[in-house]
Amino acid sequence: MAYKRSQLMERRLAGNRERILAAARRLVAAGGYRNAPVTAVAAEAGVSTGLIYRHFPSKAELFVEVLTAAVEHELRILSAIADEPLPAAQRLQRAVASFVRRALAGPGLAHAFIAEPVDPDVDAERIRCRRLFGDVFKRILGDGVRDGAFPAQDLDVGAACIVGAFTEALVGPTAPSRDGQRDGEHLVEAIAAFCLRAAGA
Repeated sequence: MAYKRSQLMERRLAGNRERILAAARRLVAAGGYRNAPVTAVAAEAGVSTGLIYRHFPSKAELFVEVLTAAVEHELRILSAIADEPLPAAQRLQRAVASFVRRALAGPGLAHAFIAEPVDPDVDAERIRCRRLFGDVFKRILGDGVRDGAFPAQDLDVGAACIVGAFTEALVGPTAPSRDGQRDGEHLVEAIAAFCLRAAGA
């Protein structure tokens, strides 16, 4: 019986942790990092602040995990595009466009992850995540260089510049002060076209 109670407790703890992460994500998506103080996350998740600190020693650690989960989701999507049996230029266009569309569909979360002022630990995680995005685009660029679709280039620099370009281009359109008047699909096409030109397509 003691072993069964232990399993039940493990499931309960895991459920609490997932509820906390989901609540933090919802709050960040609605109003950014500043909209998700620990007290608000606790209220949204229906738990005590003490329980949050049992799972996450600080707000920064909580937000890092929310960020990491979102980035892992993005990486799965981008990696699947990078692996498609399509010409490199087409995969590059599709990868950039898909990222931009999702960012515009969830501007609060995107702005928090791209540009909102955050704790140093969270910012360090953002930098690490951009490097992971760069790894995916490096694969696409490498394929394009080998196939002759793109000119010879430093793949690390090229990938970093592409990630920097499409994330920077999203800062204004995802900011809380955005006016919402810009044509989203036009922006998607413009950013993707710029990244293709940058790669040398």
